[in-house]
Amino acid sequence: MRFSAVPVLLLAGLVLSGCGFSSNRERVAAQQPSRETTSSVAQSLKPMPVANVGAAASQAAPPQEMLAWAGSVPEPQAFVPVARTAGMPVPSERPIALLTPENPAIEEAPSTRGQIYSHRFRDAKPINFGSRSPRKLAVHGVDVSRWQGEINWAKLRTQGANFAYIKATDGGDHLDPMFKKNWRRAKEAGLKRGAYHFFYWCRTAGEQADWFMRNVPREAGALPPVIDVEWNGESSCKRRPSRERVLEKMQVFMDKLERHYGQRPIIYTAPDFYRDNLKGAFPNHPFWLRSVAAHPSKVYPGRKWLFWQYSGSGLSHGVDGRIDLNVFHGSENEWHRWAAAGASLASRD
Repeated sequence: MRFSAVPVLLLAGLVLSGCGFSSNRERVAAQQPSRETTSSVAQSLKPMPVANVGAAASQAAPPQEMLAWAGSVPEPQAFVPVARTAGMPVPSERPIALLTPENPAIEEAPSTRGQIYSHRFRDAKPINFGSRSPRKLAVHGVDVSRWQGEINWAKLRTQGANFAYIKATDGGDHLDPMFKKNWRRAKEAGLKRGAYHFFYWCRTAGEQADWFMRNVPREAGALPPVIDVEWNGESSCKRRPSRERVLEKMQVFMDKLERHYGQRPIIYTAPDFYRDNLKGAFPNHPFWLRSVAAHPSKVYPGRKWLFWQYSGSGLSHGVDGRIDLNVFHGSENEWHRWAAAGASLASRD
């Protein structure tokens, strides 16, 4: 049977328009960020404050122990690691969804030393660390996220929080809703502060680095950025990559941040993740170690460290509920020198 010309033309037009619509819809869907987000901390039972989240931000030790970090802050440049893990291939990951805006102007850092407040925190689950108690170190601080709710930063500082690491981002599309407010108010209260990123094993390292850089400003006087790497049972991502893959992804992320901020990132980790992946790795990066039941020298033998998270059950005026407590591995003068340099190329035993 022969078809007339007019119906054939109409049918062809409908087929072509349908293909075009389907192609456009798939292209738009591909550009959407992943709906997967991580949950790096246990949820609180109390209501959380609501904050307006934008797409991009605008803005004393024992005498026998000596610091191992030294030197001035390098100019931002392509970083070639001094010592990679043997046999580890050069990473080839690239960001797939988010573009990083041009670097904003770096604000001038204050030239005066801030006052160091002595430790006045309490602990809901105190541990006797013996002769190597964190109380013998001079400079204590905290790390916070949305789960601490509204913080009275001025009061928290006088309790002994001389520095704060503030949760900024998870994965490639989640911004802590309290980050902007905490970042601003911690500075207003006179704390040295830095931002940390909870690494998500189901997103590319380059994409996560771009997301962090979009939301955390380059600011003179800020502490080096932190990559938080751990196994998290609460995360929607259940992957546990091989050690080789873990180190590759971390290297990509840290190299991008070092070029952007001109500071070598600090690695935060916990005992099980360290045992599985980080023992002997990244000897030229500073470490922040979680060790709430024993001194880090017992839990991470042979590992140099810069910060020690010694409690997850701290209590302090200025914060409702519990808060993580941390300490810098050095004297008050060493803290001022390190903080003024703005970066650490190594850490200490």
